[in-house]
Amino acid sequence: MDQNALKRRAAEAALAFVEENSILGVGTGSTVNCFIDLIGERRFPLKAAVSSSKATEARLRAIGVEVLDLNDAGPIPLYVDGADETDAKRHLIKGGGAALTREKIVAQAAAKFVCIVDQSKLVPQLGKFPLPVEVIPMARSLVAREIVKLGGDPVYREGVVTDNGNVILDVWHLDIVNPAALEQTLNNIPGVVCNGLFALRPADVVLIARPEQIEQI
Repeated sequence: MDQNALKRRAAEAALAFVEENSILGVGTGSTVNCFIDLIGERRFPLKAAVSSSKATEARLRAIGVEVLDLNDAGPIPLYVDGADETDAKRHLIKGGGAALTREKIVAQAAAKFVCIVDQSKLVPQLGKFPLPVEVIPMARSLVAREIVKLGGDPVYREGVVTDNGNVILDVWHLDIVNPAALEQTLNNIPGVVCNGLFALRPADVVLIARPEQIEQI
């Protein structure tokens, strides 16, 4: 079974968590795109959705789903999103698609966060995938120097501007033994808007698609 088929299988498993006629939080990325496509194909009845990115908002509108601003939606029952990495404690690295800040905001607003991944995303320790950090543009060099002091190797993601008008540093070679502590440390650097560690608010459920089954953590 190829990776695309596994992504669709994970997306299908997430549908079981979605309440009909509810307001659904929807993340960003290729696995989430499979999830949105399934909602459209099956004409799953939603009251509305809250999107974590402009790209997802466009995809939701294309299948006829009303998209609300989070300020108008209030608390939401469920958020579904993918991840670039997950460990066995449901700590995640996200932000490969540069939507990490809005993803983290919508995850925080949701009563339950269901993460959908294929088996390649499950790792014994986070950090092989470079950790994205969203930074206010004027602080890019300052933040990079501070990250070097933490043992990371920050690389500017050239040509990428987030939906919030900021830039991304991808940080390699971090030894992420305590994801929650590192998440907090990075957030305390002036100029950092958000980082891609989801450990202070981890996923509540991770659905891992394998060829033979869906594993649930």
